[in-house]
Amino acid sequence: VQLQASGGGLVQAGGSLRLSCAASGSTFSIDDWEWYRQAPGKQRELVASVTGTGNTNYADSVKGRFTISRDNAKNTVSLQMNSLKPEDTAVYYCRLLAHYYTDNDERVVFASWGQGTQVTVSS
Repeated sequence: VQLQASGGGLVQAGGSLRLSCAASGSTFSIDDWEWYRQAPGKQRELVASVTGTGNTNYADSVKGRFTISRDNAKNTVSLQMNSLKPEDTAVYYCRLLAHYYTDNDERVVFASWGQGTQVTVSS
């Protein structure tokens, strides 16, 4: 499975950006999508997630400003980021949790990361 993230860039505080991530590869079923971010000198943190049934979760720091959504037909996930703040500056990574079945009908679960896209918010 390959993930391709896009949509990062430079924006002024208060502005908006939309990140997207597309999955491609062998036959699999995506369970959960997640967006993480990592700022310089900080640990990678979970920003938002969406399950296969559409349940979403957000870090407290982005609640009310970010919206995660998925398109199951296209195997994509998006992160709409509004009211951006300088502290949102980070490299953003998409991640999926998926599964497939082997010829022996064994369920195999795996995770895959995107390559990261830089988001910079200027004050």
